[in-house]
Amino acid sequence: MDKIQLIGTLPCVFEGRSDIASDVWNKTVEFDRDKLYLVEANSGTGKSSLCSFIYGYRNDYKGQILFDGEDVRKYSVKQWTNIRMKHFALLWQELRLFPELTAMENVEIKNKLSGITGYQKEAQIKEWFEMLGVADKMDAKIGRMSFGQQQRVALIRALCQPFDFIFVDEPISHLDDTNSEIMGRILTAEAKRQGAGVIATSIGKHIELNYDKVFRL
Repeated sequence: MDKIQLIGTLPCVFEGRSDIASDVWNKTVEFDRDKLYLVEANSGTGKSSLCSFIYGYRNDYKGQILFDGEDVRKYSVKQWTNIRMKHFALLWQELRLFPELTAMENVEIKNKLSGITGYQKEAQIKEWFEMLGVADKMDAKIGRMSFGQQQRVALIRALCQPFDFIFVDEPISHLDDTNSEIMGRILTAEAKRQGAGVIATSIGKHIELNYDKVFRL
């Protein structure tokens, strides 16, 4: 997939409002593969909804979302499954890790569901754990880790699949500057390796990347 387009897209909950000033809602917006984007927003302006709409998790919006010119409302369940396995990666704001499993088990589940069993090599995964300062937590249950530690594990999990675009929703909200910078390096290196686009969101503190375009939601 090379291009995502939003044409007149607006969350249904905002319909009828005349006070919406946005670079995204009710506009024509394009996201190109291999580019870096930042979507800045205030709370309640639909930041997480945007990710959910594009990911196909929700469809309560007006207007159109197109993938390479095709309206996603026509997609079947099978097509969406393929999109999420091979074209889109997502680091959810609320992370959606399994608290009863260890950090490594959470990552391994994704790595085995990527459509290519063992998409990332074990050595690469362990290197990311080391770089992000959570190597000693690989066998610890997620439910016993801090939210910042969980954010780092969630990034590693998100990278364990092929993707054309990766969405990271407030990925550094609980990280210090050092770990934020390391996360940025890991994220951009893997995106570059896959020739993928990055769409990051923020309501304040944002991951420091060399963005090609910044949108104000």
